[in-house]
Amino acid sequence: MNADRLPPVAPEVTATLVENLSPRLRKRLDAAVTKLGARTTRRDGDTVTIEVDDETELRLYAPGGVVATTDAITCGCLLAPACVHRAAAACAAPAADLAPEPVDQPTAEVPDPASVTGFAFASAPAPASVTDPASATDRTPATGPASATDPASATDRAPLTGPAPTPALGSASSPEVASPDQRAAADALWAAGAAVLEAGVDGAGAVTQSALLRAAHTARLRQLPRAAGAALSVVTLLRAARAGDPSYRTADLVTALAELLGTAHRVRTASGPELAAVRGRARRPYSPDGSLRLYGLFTEPVVTDSGHGGVRTWVAGSDGRLFTVGDVAPGGVGRALGVADRAVRLGDSALTHRELGRAGLAVAGATVSPDGRLGAGKGVKAVTARGAAWTEPPLAALWETPPSEQATRALRSVSRYADPDGGGSDLLFLDVELLGAVRESGGSCLLARCAGGVHVRLTVADDDPALAHRDNVALLAAAPGTRLRIIGRLVPAPHPRLTLLACSHPSSEGTIDLGFDRLRRADLPDPTAPVHLAPPRPGGAGAHSPLYLLERRVEQTVPAGRAALGMLGDVTAETRRIRRAGLPTAAGLLTALCASAARRDRDLFGRLLPADTDGFATYWLAAARYTAAVAESLCSAAWEPTQEGAR
Repeated sequence: MNADRLPPVAPEVTATLVENLSPRLRKRLDAAVTKLGARTTRRDGDTVTIEVDDETELRLYAPGGVVATTDAITCGCLLAPACVHRAAAACAAPAADLAPEPVDQPTAEVPDPASVTGFAFASAPAPASVTDPASATDRTPATGPASATDPASATDRAPLTGPAPTPALGSASSPEVASPDQRAAADALWAAGAAVLEAGVDGAGAVTQSALLRAAHTARLRQLPRAAGAALSVVTLLRAARAGDPSYRTADLVTALAELLGTAHRVRTASGPELAAVRGRARRPYSPDGSLRLYGLFTEPVVTDSGHGGVRTWVAGSDGRLFTVGDVAPGGVGRALGVADRAVRLGDSALTHRELGRAGLAVAGATVSPDGRLGAGKGVKAVTARGAAWTEPPLAALWETPPSEQATRALRSVSRYADPDGGGSDLLFLDVELLGAVRESGGSCLLARCAGGVHVRLTVADDDPALAHRDNVALLAAAPGTRLRIIGRLVPAPHPRLTLLACSHPSSEGTIDLGFDRLRRADLPDPTAPVHLAPPRPGGAGAHSPLYLLERRVEQTVPAGRAALGMLGDVTAETRRIRRAGLPTAAGLLTALCASAARRDRDLFGRLLPADTDGFATYWLAAARYTAAVAESLCSAAWEPTQEGAR
């Protein structure tokens, strides 16, 4: 049985069914979930039936597509309703997000990078202390987008554990702080996240996930949608990891866990405007933006691991702001190819997405989300207008910003903990000279040189052979010396790296959507003289950074839990190497993290005391946030002009 064939179940329903099980049945729950996964299902309207055995059926009733009450899951076995089957079915089904959607949103909206789980992550700088990860400073590169201070907030220097200080109330000037109920909800989220770190993926079964779902439900009721979303993301990724989903990546679960723990901590300590940001929004707001004159840039296919497909068309306003119009729904790459030639769902425009990428729009009554998505409400009016070439105003101005400034801006958008309401774009607009193909550990990519002498690696946006990305990049790699104007998406790495999305060159008419348009040799200029190019410089300031020694320990905790990290033994050699590279805080965090994982105190009678899960979670969170901040700083520094380029 595929979990996707089951209707989503509300988090509180799953939590209640698991909590009502007897201790004996809870021990059998994970085995019951696995066994139930092998059974066949059938759907009849709003009801999904699972054949538990030859004589017993389990039914999930989902009016509106969601199982919203415990009574909606029924079982025909003799032990029902106190049987393990109902809880197992709820645990096998996807977790539903019952947050209301805005009335004025696009009919089909392009999902965020986190759309598979349905949530985005909050922004927070990384920590810096070893003895107190929330209070010390670090020698992180000054070019980075975030400072190394506290694992949850640059301005928050309170300890991560223990009760948070309560500012004096009763004064009109006192900043708003979290209510006692919100702090209690944050404490429950912290405890649930720490329990996942303690157990690891292998030990975080249905009971541990149920605690996360209960904490997420409570957080949503206490008006903490961001923290609730982070908890549901952790549950979704845990289930993917335990099911062997090929799209699962440990790094994604690391990010989700760090977001959950960091947000829970910030709820307890934040105040004023910071608290409002930490609470988050239950739905994506679309704000009125008056009349807009838009110019098409390009259209890209969108294909997600969850089986969704569609397109995203990028347009720019007369002031240089970037906006998107999307159409994404279940359907995969086949839908992406078909939707590209469908009409844009925006006002009265008859343009298709491909046409809009080269034309223009005049929009009245526009509504825009914080990340630039254009709303498609009834009050929005749009008519076709003249577009502009990439070399004409106002689009030409996008290529005039230095690459280093563009990279710094884009890095704020693609950061692991980017603020979902922070806006901004992850696109870079560059004039490049192609240098040819270069080999990497994972294959090969196209090397190019942009302003400032910076060597950029251009990679394929999507390897699916049905799309044109792969063939186009291969053809471009065979034409060294070609000068192009390109649009790419920043890939955070110790060296400059982009996924190539669109290009244009003087001999072509218009722009080329590299996901849809297939280039031919005749489309590219043929250099009339041999090209003598300087070899690329080393991969950048962070190309050989030993930061990975700390990063891999952070990731190793997630699959096997705290105990596995505690058995690593002496890490002196690793910390010495990190210190020699000028990262003393990273060395200290590695020492403290491993020591905390191995520490088990005893009572007066020599019996082992329970492990300090809060303390370990504190150091793990500090290390996760720290490595993210340093990696982003190194990425930003790699885009700085070279000495040769500066001359």
